[in-house]
Order: sequence, then C-alpha cells, then structure tokens
Amino acid sequence: MASIHRNIPDSAGLNVLRADPAMAALLEVYLDPAVHARVMPQVDRMGALAGGALEELALTADKNPPTLQIRARNGANLERIEKHPAYVELERVAYGEFGLAAMSHRAGVFGAEEKLPPLVKYALVYLFVQAEFGLCCPLSMTDSLTRTLVKFGDRELIDRYFDQLTSQDMDQLFQGAMFMTEQMAGSDVGAIDTIARQEDGAWKLYGDKWFCSNPDAALAMVLARPEGAGDGTKALSLFLLPRHLPDGTKNAYRILRLKEKMGTKSMASGEIALEGATAYMVGDPGQGFKQMTDMINNSRLANGVRSAGMMRRSVNEALFIARNRTAFGKRLIDLPLMRRQLLKMLTTAEQGRSMVFQTARALEASDKGDARMAKVLRIMTPLLKFRTCRDARKVAGDAMEVRGGCGYIEEWSDARVLRDSHLGSIWEGTSNIVALDVSRAVKREDALTHLTAYLDELSAQSDGDAAAAARARDAYLRAAEFLDAVAHDREREADARQAASAVYNATSAVVMCWEDARLRERSNAYAGDRARLSDAVVAHKLSVRDPMRGTAGDEGEASSILERALADGPGVDAIAAE
Repeated sequence: MASIHRNIPDSAGLNVLRADPAMAALLEVYLDPAVHARVMPQVDRMGALAGGALEELALTADKNPPTLQIRARNGANLERIEKHPAYVELERVAYGEFGLAAMSHRAGVFGAEEKLPPLVKYALVYLFVQAEFGLCCPLSMTDSLTRTLVKFGDRELIDRYFDQLTSQDMDQLFQGAMFMTEQMAGSDVGAIDTIARQEDGAWKLYGDKWFCSNPDAALAMVLARPEGAGDGTKALSLFLLPRHLPDGTKNAYRILRLKEKMGTKSMASGEIALEGATAYMVGDPGQGFKQMTDMINNSRLANGVRSAGMMRRSVNEALFIARNRTAFGKRLIDLPLMRRQLLKMLTTAEQGRSMVFQTARALEASDKGDARMAKVLRIMTPLLKFRTCRDARKVAGDAMEVRGGCGYIEEWSDARVLRDSHLGSIWEGTSNIVALDVSRAVKREDALTHLTAYLDELSAQSDGDAAAAARARDAYLRAAEFLDAVAHDREREADARQAASAVYNATSAVVMCWEDARLRERSNAYAGDRARLSDAVVAHKLSVRDPMRGTAGDEGEASSILERALADGPGVDAIAAE
C-alpha cells in the first residue's frame, strides 16, 4: 500500500496585512481619510512582500551575515563591510522603494505633498519587521539621526547632509548610526570617557566605542567629553561623525571587528577606535546627553514598534498552524488548551499594537507643538519600549511551541524571530533602565498627570461598551496611584518594573475601549472585539486571581471573555479564509 504524505502547513506567501484585518480597521480609525486613501495600497503591498519576497530575503541574509575585510589583497587598508546581496535588496526596499527613513522628514514619498504622519512609517515598519528585524536598526538610526540633526544642528550641517540622509536613491543615500556604548560605560552614560579635543580649529575624537551597529554608516551621532569639561552626563556633548570627510578621505577611526551576535545576524555591529576623528558639534556644548536622549527616545519607540510587529508575526504563524494542523483527530485550534494559549498570545500582541498606534499619535501631536502630548509621549515611549520588548520574547517562544519541532529548525523563521526578539530588551536601555526612566518621567516631569488627563478624555469617548470602559479606567487609576507612589519613594525602586507594567497594561485597556467605540461608529465587523480584549487585560493582568481555582465553569471570569475573543476576535476567521 502506498504511503500517504501530508505536508506540514506552510504560510509562505501569506499577505500579513490581509491575515490581520484588525490592522486595516485600526488604520482607518487613526489615519486622516486622505492620508489613509493614499497609503493603504502601499501598506497592502508591504503586507504581501513581508509574507513572501522579504521573508525569503531575510532567511538568506540571516544565514549569510556580513563580513569585515580589513585589507585588500595588495596589503592596502580597505576596511570594508561586505553585505550579502539579500541584505542589500532588503535595504533597497526599505530605504528606496518605501522611503521609510525619509517620509517623516520631507514630502514626496508616495507622491505626498507633505511629510507623512509618524503612524504611516510605523505601520509599514510593523509589517516589514514581520519579515526582517536586523535592517530595522540602521533604518531607525538613520531616521532618528536625521530628526536629531534637524532639531539641534546648525544650518550648515543640515544643508550639507539632509538630502543624502533622506534620499531614496541608493547610490546617494547616507545611512546613520549612533555610537554611544563603551566597554566600561554601558547604561551608565555618565561614565563615557571618549574625549573631544580642539585641534587646529576642529573637533577631534579619541576613544573606543564598544557596540556600534551599522558601523560603516556614512554618519553617526557620538557622545564625547570635551577635554576639561568635567565629569558626568552634564559634561557630555553631541558630535556628528562622518565616515568620510568632505574631500573624500576616510576619517580617522577604525572598525576593529564585527560582533558575533545571538540575533540580528543580517546586520553588522562592531567595535570602533576613534583616533583623532574629525567631528562636528551638534547643538550647544554640555547638552549632548539631553540631545542624544531625543534620538534614544525615538529609537526606543521604534524598538517598541518592532517588538509589537514581531508579536503579530508570531500570532499570525501560530493561528495559521492551529487552523491547518490536526492532532488527536481535531484541528489544533479546536483543542481547549491551545485556544487558551492562542488567546493569551493574541491579547498581548493586540496590546502592543494599540500602544504603538497611540504613541505614534502622541508623537505627531507633540511635533506639532502640543505641550501636553509631549508629556504623554515622554511616558508612553519608555512604557512601550519596556513592556512590548519583554512580551515579544514570550509570544515568540509560544509561537515556536505551536509549530512544534519544525519551529526549532532554522529552515523556518521561528528560531530567527525568537533570537531577534531578545534584542529589544537590551538596545537603548535594558528593562531595569527603561522602567526607572518611566519613574523618572513621573517624578521629574509630571508626565503621569498628563497621561491620566489624556486617558480620561479617551474614556469619556468610549461609549461603545461602557462597562468595559469603566473597568479599564478603574484599573488605570489604581495602576497610576501605584506608579506615582513608587516614583516618589526611592526605597520602592524595586517595584519600578511592576508599576510600569501595571500602567502599560491599564493604559492599553483604556485605549482598546476607545478603539472599540471608534469601530462601532463605523459599524466595523470587529466592533466589540477590542472591548473584550480590554476586559481580558483587566481580568488576567490587573486583577487578583487564585491560581488554584482554574478557569472552567465560571462564566463570569476572564476565561469566558477569552473564549468569545477567540471565536470572534481579530484575524482568526480571516486567516482561515486565506
């Protein structure tokens, strides 16, 4: 008798936007109608690429990491990073075809007559990262460097480099980087000992930078201590470091080696020796840490976006497998324990997306001069970075389990996504550092007061499921009281992460109720889902539960909410249709 071979379900070629219809529904809520009409074809195109061509390129680039050539074959200094053609093609799509590093800074991308709002960029990155994570670091740093240069640099510097930083022509493009970390000064930025000296009317940098991603970038922002300026962060200044000087000669710094990393293998990270490298001071002397913080915060927001996108990719994969694989005579999605696992993953991923969209909304308002929303942005950025980056590790690991043994095999992307997901909690500040920054925003800048006022407004507009909105608001008020107490009591520093998590979870619950009301106004098919997801967050992440009681037989508990969300929730039926 001939054997029957059943292939393992493979989602290759799946349009990741169409597999996630809640994404399109929410973009209609958050984007201006004219902008929405202009960009949605591009968003859909990115969804198709991320599930197909970009995924194939990313797998290839991950298996063929960059290499550093120190010398040419004739012994001449070369110091060139060789990138695999698959990575170069990923760069072309991100920088060139979609203008992801340009659209926040100039008009013209997708034919727009003005700069596009931040959410357009973050929505596209949210989809792009579902295929490729490594390139998103250089992409973010180029975007953030341009923002910081325009905000603090003098006109001559801006005019010299702006067009190349925002070019979609790959032959003209200047990529950006940020060289801050030193071997003895990781998160303790005040311990940086790179020295800046005035020599012949120019600033020269001396020192070593220990972890430099995109080390061959055309431009990098560098923190250094002007000679004689003193100690601590208040003595640091910010410098723009070109790879090549205006006359074409290579600047006086060397790439010593490339790092062999756990993840983001497609993208080069290295060590830099500054040996009298010419640099240009950006902004006022002694303001470097403050100015670099603007770049770091923008990069932290991007970290949160990437982590949220990776969570959604993991959920997409898990739902696809659960719909299309059988065990014990049933589809996996029909097994109660699997359903519960999927809903926990879905709820956490949806929190991340709602927080991304709201933080992008705050960024847009802040950049337009709204002082209150600048404070909201100040606290939401570290909240987003802290929690989504930690959540992504768990969701990616759970998705690998759903696929089973194949998820552990490098032919699939589960292992790559899991490896990459760990980086978010390290880049631009570890979890402890970022949680403490949340407390700092509360204590020093009164940001929690402004966040509370903003969420009160959202709650007042959440007239869809009034009961769910009230539960979310009550949970937020309790979480805010907790964080406020922790932030103002140095002896409670050990509670900083718990307090930040509580406010993140409660904020996401309030936001999802507001989104639910907006979807109801549009009679959207997914109206009701986000209120149920909000209830799931309140019940499972913000309420006291007896771990010995279990979940069965209690219709009033969150288990029933999770079951309804699984049956009717975002993306499930649409993925089945795909």
